[in-house]
Amino acid sequence: MSTLHVLSHSPFGDSRFASCLRVLGEQDALLLCGDATYALRAATVPFAELQRRGLKLFVLGEDAQARALDIPQWAEAIDYPAFVALSLHHDKVNTWL
Repeated sequence: MSTLHVLSHSPFGDSRFASCLRVLGEQDALLLCGDATYALRAATVPFAELQRRGLKLFVLGEDAQARALDIPQWAEAIDYPAFVALSLHHDKVNTWL
């Protein structure tokens, strides 16, 4: 079974980001949206952790663009219709509120 994990809170504000990374399975994927896209700021611990792990990482493109963040080659920018498709592709969706 695969799970799509959706993070929308900044990785610098609390422990949700670290907690999510701890439970990600090999078949799981991670979607960064809202302030969670700040994890893509280069030269930060969250950025290094995402890069090191080689996750199936998706980013809502408009949220990264709104925050003037570049999306690295190892992540895939998606839009809202692709978010819906991604949700349907996985067995479960876990939103980290």
